[in-house]
Amino acid sequence: MPVSYSIYTKISKKQLYGRVREDVREVIKTLCTYKGVEIVKGAVCIEHVHLCVCIPPKMSVSSFMGYLKGKSASMIYDRHPELQSKWSKAFWARGYYVATIGNITEDAIKKYIQEQSEESRKEDSNGATF
Repeated sequence: MPVSYSIYTKISKKQLYGRVREDVREVIKTLCTYKGVEIVKGAVCIEHVHLCVCIPPKMSVSSFMGYLKGKSASMIYDRHPELQSKWSKAFWARGYYVATIGNITEDAIKKYIQEQSEESRKEDSNGATF
């Protein structure tokens, strides 16, 4: 059985609105499917993404995150070249936060992600959840 993880990563000086937000959601879902990673719950907020995922035991969290952030940035820039800056190629901020779901329940993580998504929706009515 894969281990569930709660993952948080932030956009590098970007704001996720409208079509870009929907594309980020679609790209993340596609890349997770390619790697056999199940998205339990997720939310694309205005400047960050929350995911609760089940990663197969053969895959390390760091290799999955490197793949997810690298490929997703490339795919988003293909769809939205106007987001690229000649000074910085970073779409995602450096680093990410990961916690193994163990001491807290998966339902608590889902509730937290839902609350973050609702808070983001208040700021921008186009919030996208997984």
